[in-house]
Formats: sequence, structure tokens, C-alpha cells
Amino acid sequence: MAEVAFIGLGVMGYPMAAHLQNKGGHAVTVYNRTAAKAESWVKEHGGAYAPTPREAAIDKDFVFACVGNDDDLRSVTLGEDGAFQSMKQGAVFIDNTTASPEVARELADEAKKRGFAFIDAPVSGGQAGAENGVLTVMCGGEEAVFDKAKPVIETFARMVGLMGPAGAGQLTKMINQICIAGLVQGLAEGIHFGQKAGLDIEKVVDVISKGAAGSWQMENRHKTMSEGKYDFGFAVDWMRKDLGICLAEADRNGASLPVTALVDQFYKDIQKMGGNRWDTSSLLARLAK
Repeated sequence: MAEVAFIGLGVMGYPMAAHLQNKGGHAVTVYNRTAAKAESWVKEHGGAYAPTPREAAIDKDFVFACVGNDDDLRSVTLGEDGAFQSMKQGAVFIDNTTASPEVARELADEAKKRGFAFIDAPVSGGQAGAENGVLTVMCGGEEAVFDKAKPVIETFARMVGLMGPAGAGQLTKMINQICIAGLVQGLAEGIHFGQKAGLDIEKVVDVISKGAAGSWQMENRHKTMSEGKYDFGFAVDWMRKDLGICLAEADRNGASLPVTALVDQFYKDIQKMGGNRWDTSSLLARLAK
């Protein structure tokens, strides 16, 4: 059993912290910007809560974070009440936020100066994956640190891999989002085309999902997409944040991402339609309007 802190109890962090406490058997202290949510988590799962990330991190072996963006991450780590102000020597900070590779490298360097370690470990699998403890976790950091942290991370994951040095986890997550963006747009266009052609989408998908066109998105999202229901997954606002990171990194490294850039603009159209909190499958709504 390890002494663990978890910072950020959103739709992902809340169940991830619960798996660490209940499935992993670790002693978990939580922090959330809205204290009432932290108190609710403790009532539901046990453990303890702290009023600041700094207090949550005291004497912990592992400190996890799952927050909104680079600025949020810097605040809960480097801020006056940030976790980096109190972490003990030899501890490991594991960041499950989807953030930029730049901030991952920055925090890894800062952690090293202070005598502890940092792993960037963004996740894929959505809210359902977090709740069921079957996330995919893409890590960047030193191999020895990864080996130490992996058994703890596996509490809420079915796949945990070391992708390379600091920042490599975030770069891998960007590839994940690039692939999803193009795939969902293709699925949206396919369903839209089928509807316009008067075909039974269920029959169509039952056939083509068994061939080369099959995908997780097709299996899990085609029905709700065809019914115009878009409240079952990763929000458009979050996807645009992620694609923004992808496109910024592509500008830096010279990668060409024409489809990603186009789909990002399609998601911008969805936001203009008021679909900020719709899930990513809402690309069909733009075609159907």
C-alpha cells in the first residue's frame, strides 16, 4: 500500500482516485478546487481530503493530477500552494492531464531539481474507461521511475506503456486524438450519406463493422449518432483544446496535419451551434443541420 494524493476530481479524476483507494488499497488524500466535491468523494470512498495541493502532497509516495490545461497544471504544481512545494525526496508526480509536451518537460526538469520524479501520463478511454478502470495510459519519463509507478497506475488502467522521455506521453496522446478526429469525421459522413440514401443504418453498420471499416467509434457511437444524441463521451471543448495542442506541436516540428486542421474547424462550427459540451460524435450534427 502506498500513500497517494490525487489532485482534480472531474469526470475522469473522481473515479480514477476511487480505484486507487478501493481497488488498489492505497491511502488516498484528494484535493479539488471545489471543496464540496472532495468532501463528497471522501464520504463515498473513504480516505481524506486536503484544502490545497501542497497539503495533499505532504509525505506522499505518489501524487496524481488530472486537471484542465497547462495553466491549471502549473497552478497545482508550481503555485504557492502547489504540490511541488511539499513533495518529499524520491516521490513521483504522475500527471494524467492532457497537456502540452512543453509543460511536461518543464515540470520534469523542475521535479528533478527538487529531488523527486515526474511522469506525464495522459489517458484515453473517456469517462466510461475511468469508471470501469480500463484506461489506456501513455507515459513519458525515466524507465526506472516508470517501473516504480506502473503497478499503481495499473489500478485504473488496462494498458500502461512508456513511450519515451518526458513529453513522450503527451505526444502519443496527440497521435491518439489526431486519429480519432479523422475517424469520427469519416463515420459522421458515412452515416449522413446512408441516411440521405434512405438506408437502414443499423443494417449497414452490422455488415461494414465486420470488415475494414470497423472501429471502436463505429461500434459504440453509430447508434447515438444516427439518433442525434451527443451526450455520451468526450466534450467538443476538450477535443478542441487537444487538437489545438496537436496543431501547435505540428507547427513546431514541421508535421503536416491537413485533416486534423479541417476537423478542428468543424468542431469550431459545432461550438457555434451551442454544442460545446456535446461529445465528439456530434460532427454529424454539423452535416445534418
